[in-house]
Parts: sequence; structure tokens; C-alpha cells
Amino acid sequence: MVSAIVLAAGESQRMGSQNKLLLPFKTSTVVEQVADNVLQSTASEVIVVLGHEADQIRAALKGRPIRFAVNPEFQLGMTTSIRAGVEIASTDTSGFMICLSDLPLITSEEFNRLIGAFEIAIAKTEKHIVVPVYSGKRGNPVIFSATFKNDILAHKGLKGCKGVIKENPDQVLEIEMASDNILKDIDTSDDYGKYRSE
Repeated sequence: MVSAIVLAAGESQRMGSQNKLLLPFKTSTVVEQVADNVLQSTASEVIVVLGHEADQIRAALKGRPIRFAVNPEFQLGMTTSIRAGVEIASTDTSGFMICLSDLPLITSEEFNRLIGAFEIAIAKTEKHIVVPVYSGKRGNPVIFSATFKNDILAHKGLKGCKGVIKENPDQVLEIEMASDNILKDIDTSDDYGKYRSE
């Protein structure tokens, strides 16, 4: 069982006054595209972490089989949102797939490639971190086995769990991806204009 945790609490500061997650993308919005791609994967549950404009994000995702976690500390950094999602994940989960909500081009098949690699890896040994790679560059999502739960909850860095990865190099399994979708995050209006047409 893999729990997908979609981080949708940020303030989109580099986009100016607009919440990038609510911008039109294909037939819906950025956050809906990400959520739907994750929902179509083999992840066992999908948790969306809310913070900035929580009501609007929740409304955009209405009607989908999603559990929500509200992070009142979202302004302190990404790690607080990861913790919020991990804390409500099923106790039966084998791993946490940390998904960024501004990577709308990652397909359900690409999520499944990572989940499949993770499931094979933990069948041999339960402690693994699966990291997608394209042309030598690491991207997202990263899957942490549930054995890292306490490490994640205790992690002091506020910009994600890179520190947990750095502290456990022997447990990292890099998975080469066929496309660079894992690197195409929407941070600026230029990114949005470029990726929206792909």
C-alpha cells in the first residue's frame, strides 16, 4: 500500500497574486490535473494537504475520493505540509509518495512506474527511498518507505525532506524515467505558459 500525499498548501509567491494551482490547465486546473493523474495511478489512497486558499482548493477537488489534511503552519515551509499528510496516512501504508501539486505533466503511468519499483524494492528490504531521475537530474515525486515516518516527522529542514534522503544514501533507489515530466514544475508565469501548451 502506497499513500500519495499531494502538497497543495503553498502561496505560489513566484507567480505574483495568482494561485498557480487554480490556473486553467488542459480541461481543468493545475491542481485538478495533478490530483486526477495521481487518482488514476495505483496509489492506495490520496491525501491532499491544504493551507493557502484551502477552501478554493477543496472546492476545486470536490467529488473526488480524496482525504484532506489542513496544515495551519504552511507558511513555515514545505516540510510542515509533508508532516501533516504523513500524520493522517493509513497506519497500514508501506510508503509515502510525496507529490508536488505544481507538476501537472506527470502521468499516471509514470507514477505507476515509481510505485512498482518501490513495491519490488521493499519486498526485498523494507527501508527504501525511491527517487525519479532524468538525464542525471533528480525530480519528484519521491517515495519514502513507512519506516522513515519518524524521521520525516522529526525532520528540522523546512524545504522538504532532502535531508532525510541525504542522511540515508544507501537506501536511495534511483529510477530512470523516460521523460522529463518529473522536472517540469510550474513556478513562474513563464513556466505556466510553456508547459500549458504541452
